[in-house]
Amino acid sequence: MSSDGPNKTSGQFHSTKGSVKDTIGSIFGATNLQREGKQEHAAGEAEYDAARAKGYAEGTQDRVVGKKDQVVGSITGDRSQQMQGDIRHGKGETQQDINRKL
Repeated sequence: MSSDGPNKTSGQFHSTKGSVKDTIGSIFGATNLQREGKQEHAAGEAEYDAARAKGYAEGTQDRVVGKKDQVVGSITGDRSQQMQGDIRHGKGETQQDINRKL
């Protein structure tokens, strides 16, 4: 994982790289390379899943704060706050959709 936390791109890269190592190790009977490949693939998958979970949680937070701003803006008549809430709520929904498990 990167120092900034889990990353989907890095996770996919290591997952793929690990699969390639595993395959090459299997073809040539290099058990150490095959074992390293399996480990790197598993670590890449774990990083990808962690990044997706983090993104989903961030989307949830944006939806909740956005909804609060929508409601408070509506009650107080602050159209700017209400519109900012609409935008943040929509951003949160999009982020959740992108990071939802299939």
